[in-house]
Amino acid sequence: MAKTILVVDDSGSFRTVVKLALQKAGYVVAEAVDGKDAITKLDSAKPNLIVCDVNMPNMDGLSFARHVKASPAYRFVPMIMLTTESQESKKAEGKAAGVRAWITKPFQPSQLVDAVARLCP
Repeated sequence: MAKTILVVDDSGSFRTVVKLALQKAGYVVAEAVDGKDAITKLDSAKPNLIVCDVNMPNMDGLSFARHVKASPAYRFVPMIMLTTESQESKKAEGKAAGVRAWITKPFQPSQLVDAVARLCP
């Protein structure tokens, strides 16, 4: 059975690029426009992995990561941050929030697919 990836990014065009790369690799993709939207979709999507941006309106990616990791149902779901943020302080904040991988935009789709495959075998 195909694994489900929840892609959380406020850019529709960016979600499309990520979705196409993941679908081509055989994953099912659910989408959310920000952290608050993603929270409402967790139970229906039942993601095996989450790919999330940091900078979004309503709820940023790091706040969303902390929310997910505080939830007994989702705390073991691996998270990848896919973001323009490259500061070590942000990466450390992500790691503290339970983020397993950090990929900086611009990125190669194959780089993302490889990270997803490693964290969601």
